[in-house]
Amino acid sequence: MYPKSLLASTLIAALAPAAWAQSTVQLYGIVDAAIRHTTNEGASGDGKLTQMIGGGMSQSRWGINLTEDLGGGLKALANLENRFLADTGSPATTNYFQQSWVGLQSASFGRLTFGRQYNVLFDVVTSTYASFPYSPYFEAFKPEVGFALSARASNMIKYVIDYGPLRAGVQYSPGEDAPTGGRTAGAYLRYAANGLAIGGAFQNYVFGSGRKIEAWTLGGSYRVNQWYFNAGLGQNKLDGGLLTSPVDLAILSALWSGTSPSNGNFGGPAFLAADKRQIAKLGVGYQVTPQLNLGAHLFRTKQSGPTIAGDARATFFVVAADYALSKRTDAYVELDTTRLKGDANLNGTTSPGGPRSRNGYTIGVRHRF
Repeated sequence: MYPKSLLASTLIAALAPAAWAQSTVQLYGIVDAAIRHTTNEGASGDGKLTQMIGGGMSQSRWGINLTEDLGGGLKALANLENRFLADTGSPATTNYFQQSWVGLQSASFGRLTFGRQYNVLFDVVTSTYASFPYSPYFEAFKPEVGFALSARASNMIKYVIDYGPLRAGVQYSPGEDAPTGGRTAGAYLRYAANGLAIGGAFQNYVFGSGRKIEAWTLGGSYRVNQWYFNAGLGQNKLDGGLLTSPVDLAILSALWSGTSPSNGNFGGPAFLAADKRQIAKLGVGYQVTPQLNLGAHLFRTKQSGPTIAGDARATFFVVAADYALSKRTDAYVELDTTRLKGDANLNGTTSPGGPRSRNGYTIGVRHRF
């Protein structure tokens, strides 16, 4: 009898945790590849470029969501997410995981998370007045993301709570490296009910030198029948004029997504000669059929600095059509145009007095799992 009793006791002990804690592990992802053509490319701005890109509508990614029911309305949460380029298989970012956080969520007291995650600016824009109803933004042409202070922050502590139609969130990143800084603080508030969503956020970033950049955004959206309307404003502003530290300037370039070809920024020396940047955006979407969605978005951006070299304006316009081939797979086509005014170049061009415009189109396929 003893061996049987020992076996039974061992099985009971092994299965005991399952009686009070239910865990789930979910693998998810997006694979997106597209052909993109743009005009006025190259240093002189007189070339054309046709290329395959590893993300047209969305950046390709795979991730793992983990949840564990701790009982009493309390859950443990964790997320790991990697971004990659579908055309080459190369990493899309220097961070292997663009999101890596763990936390606790209470049905009554909200969610508290720790690690690398989305900042409050990105949270409120994508959840409240996203540019398109079927995608928060178009990956290959995203002026709005250039104003979100890189969209994520490392070493972040974030707390989010819902109260009826209201949602509030706060974030703080203490920063861990004196030369580069990285300390952030911010908060957002949104209201969503009956098709209407309104929200705003404020966030700052403190450089290693002690200088600070402050950003805010405000906007809303409205859904009625097949229509989706959205509008928003945003601003980034440096305190105390232009940065001088090479380390700070490199970080600022990354925060303003200076390497992206169509992100609301300006090429040439004018890019970092500005101490204030502003954006206004207005968009509309229409669901023609359950499978076919159309969208259009207009962006106006402006930057200014202590000298005329930092002054520039730009108009970005994009139209897109998305067709659902199934619940997980869709095909899309997009057309966009960029128009510049002021003392600035298109990104990627260096010739003084270069072209003032660029046109592009993108055709791609996206699969979600």
